Amino acid sequence: MTSPSSAARIASAQAPRPGRLNLDHVAHFVPQMDHAAPALEKLGFTLTPFSAQSQRLDPGAPLVPAGAGNRCIMFKRGYIECLTPAGDSQVASELHAAIRRYIGLHLIAFGTSSPELDHARLSKQGFAPIAPVTLQRQIATPQGEDTARFTVVRVEPGTMAEGRIQFCQHHTPQLVWQPQWLKHANRAIALIAVILCVENPADTAARYARFTGLKAVGAGDRWHIDTARGRLLFKSPTVIRRVFNAEPAALPWITGYALASGNMAATRKHIAATGFAHGALDDERLYVVPPASVGGVIVFAPAKSAALEFGPPAV
Repeated sequence: MTSPSSAARIASAQAPRPGRLNLDHVAHFVPQMDHAAPALEKLGFTLTPFSAQSQRLDPGAPLVPAGAGNRCIMFKRGYIECLTPAGDSQVASELHAAIRRYIGLHLIAFGTSSPELDHARLSKQGFAPIAPVTLQRQIATPQGEDTARFTVVRVEPGTMAEGRIQFCQHHTPQLVWQPQWLKHANRAIALIAVILCVENPADTAARYARFTGLKAVGAGDRWHIDTARGRLLFKSPTVIRRVFNAEPAALPWITGYALASGNMAATRKHIAATGFAHGALDDERLYVVPPASVGGVIVFAPAKSAALEFGPPAV
């Protein structure tokens, strides 16, 4: 297990420098946590306990249930969230609507240290952001229960057709990145990329460039945006079908994500033993298709590898 002192350093390193962004986390929206969690555990992930979310819509407003609960998969860099509706609220309704489209990935969160700058940029670019929302959830620690707190900047549902694309500032990272949750049987250590399947990669990448203030790079079916930590890959349905032998669940579709492995031999052995559909991208990288209760595609790549691209060469 990661030592408490190492975990504290990992937690303190999650936030980007002010004015920069990183790929903080992505989220599976699932209708039944008791089906999704065992599948993720079989894939070799250590999950945090279930936690119900609460929110404060305005600084002086009372704390109310958000209508969602989660379990998370924490890495040394970034994490994966598994989110399910809980109760009756606008958030729960949005989760149900997304799940009706498909079970799988519907959220990309950019880590930020300056949510007010993100809000101002979105306003300037015409995205009409919602006022920043304060979220919190109770979280177990070795010393007892504590409260993890976040500030989230969002836009209205439907503004970003791919899903809930937002910015997240962690106020209590030491509670989220605890040492007992950082070790995984499949040897995953970091979230390094998210894959989006869209009709027009160039146009979508350009929209995300305005949304994030970051540069879109590429040509044809080969577009990406690099954050301070983590990459967004924009791919056509043709590329996704050919590379993953997968039919898009809907369009647009947040197809999956890439994780760095600390030991690819151990990763391959573990994934092969699951019996889940999987394949090789090349001599170094592999992908696995989780069960329908989880959705999406997961790519594993060597920690030393920076080769996150796939698909036809840019021309």
